[in-house]
Amino acid sequence: MKDYRVILYYIYAKIDDPVTYRDEHHLFCLNNSLLGRVIVSKEGLNGTVSGLEADCEAYMRFIHADPRFERVQFKIEAHDRHAFNKLHVRVKDEIVNSDLPVDPNVSTGKHLEPDEFKQMLADPDVVLVDMRSNYEHSVGRFKGAVTFDMENLRELPDHISEIEHLRDKKVITYCTGGIKCEKASAYLLERGFENVYQLHGGIIRYGLEEGGENFDGKCYVFDNRVAVDVNQVNPIVISTCHVCGTHCDRMVNCANPECNLHVPICQNCGEELEGACSPACQQHPLKRPYDGTGNYATKSNHYNPIQGFRSIKKQEISKKSTTE
Repeated sequence: MKDYRVILYYIYAKIDDPVTYRDEHHLFCLNNSLLGRVIVSKEGLNGTVSGLEADCEAYMRFIHADPRFERVQFKIEAHDRHAFNKLHVRVKDEIVNSDLPVDPNVSTGKHLEPDEFKQMLADPDVVLVDMRSNYEHSVGRFKGAVTFDMENLRELPDHISEIEHLRDKKVITYCTGGIKCEKASAYLLERGFENVYQLHGGIIRYGLEEGGENFDGKCYVFDNRVAVDVNQVNPIVISTCHVCGTHCDRMVNCANPECNLHVPICQNCGEELEGACSPACQQHPLKRPYDGTGNYATKSNHYNPIQGFRSIKKQEISKKSTTE
């Protein structure tokens, strides 16, 4: 039995004072031993946290107790340990970076529940459009879906021309948990697309509730698991090792920090190249020690709502002054 839970959620809801709420939210997570990443913005919340089942239950009650967030839909997955090493609760301008001139509270694509989405897959007039980044859909995507070679959602306007010919189709957008599609589908409506839908709850919810049929590969996630199984019906591996070309869905970062290429690399090539993506990176003087995972934790600025910001730079200055 797995004692931990990983929770994914978002909501577009007005937060007048995101800084104050950030501190309140952060303290709750600290007091309940939760780790993860939460973004607080004037436009809403976007979070993924992990913790023991009871702590996650308390967290969900905490969210739902706030009238602004009572409509939050949680995607809950069982896990055998924390899916994060740290806790970050940050204030940002948007809960998902997009810079798209739309408001999902005003207009967005029609929400499809997982069972409705599954039924529509058989419709010949339906086209699936993946709204995730290239490294995400490279390791997993729905059969026949349109994908864009983009690093983030801000680049979507540059790729609209690639689907202009699909204006007379039923366009269904999808992403990991649904948040990107709120703005992406709204943007398609803004650009004149009429029959626009979105998979409510994203790939994760579809896998949990409908078995993930016809999702090829794994779903990229933004925690220590990196990529998770979705399809329990007809799964296949679609990605290949960056080094040797064998089928592989093990996503890693190159051990050379100046490269840091994020690609699939199989276990054998990872060991042979000591976590590097090439012999050149293997010989790089700054190459990080390889622990077999190919994932390297980033440094934290150690924000704590009680102590305030203690930046890494200040710590280093203080450390230096005590040794001189």
